[in-house]
Amino acid sequence: MWKKLLGGGVLIALAMVAAAAAYVFWLGTAGGQPDFFESEIAAFEREDAAAPPAPGGIVFVGSSSIRLWETLAADMAPLPVVRRCFGGAHMEHVLHEVDRIVTPYEPRAVVVFVGGNDLGAGKTPERVIADFDAFARRMRRDLPAADLWLLSLKPSPWRFERWPEMEAVNAALRRMADSDERVRFLDVAHVLLGPDGTPRDDFFRFDGLHLNREGYAAWTRIVRPVLLAAYGPDARASRR
Repeated sequence: MWKKLLGGGVLIALAMVAAAAAYVFWLGTAGGQPDFFESEIAAFEREDAAAPPAPGGIVFVGSSSIRLWETLAADMAPLPVVRRCFGGAHMEHVLHEVDRIVTPYEPRAVVVFVGGNDLGAGKTPERVIADFDAFARRMRRDLPAADLWLLSLKPSPWRFERWPEMEAVNAALRRMADSDERVRFLDVAHVLLGPDGTPRDDFFRFDGLHLNREGYAAWTRIVRPVLLAAYGPDARASRR
């Protein structure tokens, strides 16, 4: 990817690298500040006051990979979804705001994608796993009838050096799902890898971090069928 960018213009490539470095620095400042995204959360609350979502939907929560999934509602149709994500989020932020961006909607299910920013900011896999576990415990306490769907951390060209740590977190999330009937794990990572085991450039935006339209289409082919089977109009009444 970077060779292509350099071929297209050194100044553009350098500007992109500088912007990405600034983003990484900003992510580092967010860690350890649970209320870092207060303005975004307050905006959600104003939106809810103006047009409250109907209870019983599916809440998608997490970081920018969900926030930038602008076609999410259409991609998951006819399932009703509520998108409550904020760019740069760590799991500690999602956990801190759960009473404001998850439980008020009385969801049937919660879909979570977060964790890459945590590792990118220097947190250990163990810390990330502990925060996920705390979130799952909050779900069992406050929303015992709701399912929790954990989307795997994804590889990306920009953060591929973190992929071994991400795989360690993903393995722990899979074990969490295996031990709790209300928790499900979905691997949305390996579909983004090419035959050589590295991220496919054609699934990512120019920043080498976020998905493009083709990347979200690949995710939709994984996520939509399982949610539709579980909660769609033809879903069986019985639950596992």
